[in-house]
Amino acid sequence: MSAASSESATESASATTPAAASPRRIGGYELLSLLGRSTQSMLWLAQDDSGMEVHLLLPRQQPADAAARQAWTENASRAARLQHPRIAKVLEVGVADRWPFVVSARAQGVTLAERLRSDENVTAPQAAQWLCDFLPGLAFLHEGDALHGDVGLHTILIDPQGRALLMPFGGGDPAVSPAAGISPTGSASRPLEPNAERTAIERDVFASGLVLYRLLAGAPALDEEDLPTAVVRAQREIVRLGWAVRIPIPEALRAVTNRATEREPTRRYLGARSLERALQGWIDAQAEGGGGVLALLMDRLRLVGHLPMLPSTMARLRVAVSTDRLRIREVTEVIIQDPALSFELWRRATAAQFGNPSSTPTLTVSRAVQLLGVEGLQRTANNLRVWPGHLSPVAADALGKEMSKALMAAHVARTLCPADMDGEVAYLIALLQNLGPLLMHFHFPDEALQIALLREPAESGKPGMDEATAAFAVIGVEIDDLAMAVARHWRLDESLQKAMVRVPTDISVQPPSTRDEMLRLLASAASEAVLASMVPEAKGAAGSAAALQRVNQRYARPLVLAPNELTSAIEQARLDVELSLPPPSA
Repeated sequence: MSAASSESATESASATTPAAASPRRIGGYELLSLLGRSTQSMLWLAQDDSGMEVHLLLPRQQPADAAARQAWTENASRAARLQHPRIAKVLEVGVADRWPFVVSARAQGVTLAERLRSDENVTAPQAAQWLCDFLPGLAFLHEGDALHGDVGLHTILIDPQGRALLMPFGGGDPAVSPAAGISPTGSASRPLEPNAERTAIERDVFASGLVLYRLLAGAPALDEEDLPTAVVRAQREIVRLGWAVRIPIPEALRAVTNRATEREPTRRYLGARSLERALQGWIDAQAEGGGGVLALLMDRLRLVGHLPMLPSTMARLRVAVSTDRLRIREVTEVIIQDPALSFELWRRATAAQFGNPSSTPTLTVSRAVQLLGVEGLQRTANNLRVWPGHLSPVAADALGKEMSKALMAAHVARTLCPADMDGEVAYLIALLQNLGPLLMHFHFPDEALQIALLREPAESGKPGMDEATAAFAVIGVEIDDLAMAVARHWRLDESLQKAMVRVPTDISVQPPSTRDEMLRLLASAASEAVLASMVPEAKGAAGSAAALQRVNQRYARPLVLAPNELTSAIEQARLDVELSLPPPSA
């Protein structure tokens, strides 16, 4: 139902509403009961002369003139022509007694409002799934130059199979903004300006976020039952999914919901597909399957591989294997400077054998070279995409920066590795601990940019999100979940998967009790040191030198580090990477 304030604004027009008509008919349809309404539209249960029940959608107020009626029906007809599995089919768009209307079959489903009245106990996965059901339909409308105008509980249907679909037109006038105080029944015969169309699309997506909030919280945002009014109020009031809600909300889903209802437009989802992708990513992560971001990653692995090979690698490899005698150490050094080739070669030779529970893994890149030989090495390299693959120059530069950080961490881990352990294994585990960001920047460059923007402070001065929350809000999973999905796809041993997980920065580091734990700590210390070295010196005590010292102190006892050992290792790693890693634009 509409808010009380909205009711008072419309009751004065009751004489011109279908509810006051006698008999209650619109065209050839008898109005039976009101199913739901907003300040923009109302949905009636009606029946035709044959007795078939239908949904009949009307504007909340009768259009002011013929031009406004024509605009309403033109918008409705444009949307009705678009056919999509998650959009309800329209039987008729017409005008009767100066009332424009849209008719669809009742058999397609009950309204979401009706569904909630019969059972308010909606689970978090069910709420997310309903959004994922109808959001592709909303995106299809937007891509077909149609706008909905009133996404809400009365324009979302739940079909007999329990899935959500969207009525193609909500009856709102997208040519005017409720925030501007303009009546939605005014004339709208002129075409939308590009900025106005963009605003209307964003309003549809924002309203979808408010629907998600309503499903999870069990109450409307801002205690405002009318969604069009809530959309306007949310431009100046904060909407946040609180902790005192009827059901536990997983942190990732909370982040998605809060981003969908964010007050600052630049931090919201700008399209229905991006919101759907984030929700489906969360659903997929819960079920470890389905059609979310992890499944999309698996598809892209098959199409473009895991990472692109650096442009200079093939030439350097040819030089290394051109001598009469194969020098394993020289060839290995070339390979491990290229994460893509390292992962692919190592995966092929070690996936089924790495991580014997009774011993430290012994198969390395150098061992893989011995097993596969020159021909196997060349075949492996030829199967990889060459830098930058499908990436734009901007995305390639971003991936290059992540690759530089990963290689620096690998060099530091090898430098810190004790003499009685294989430094090459520590090197490769450090690379694997940085696999998530590499995959993110190669396979989802646009989403990686969104995550980076969410981590920056807002214009209002509000602090940016941490990486995990930003990733939840954009793709529905943490970035490291991408790496673990690939590790499972590669069938890497469980002990290696454990070593890929960095030590959390909010817990104290304990001395390792096994060699596998030692390798994990070495890689974690190296990755933390690289990030600390990138803190701007302008921040004084929080600058890179102080940050590096804190990391050194954190790992000093578990790894038996000298006071400045990490600093020295970082300086050497920076030189090694500058010599080995060509510019990303190469």
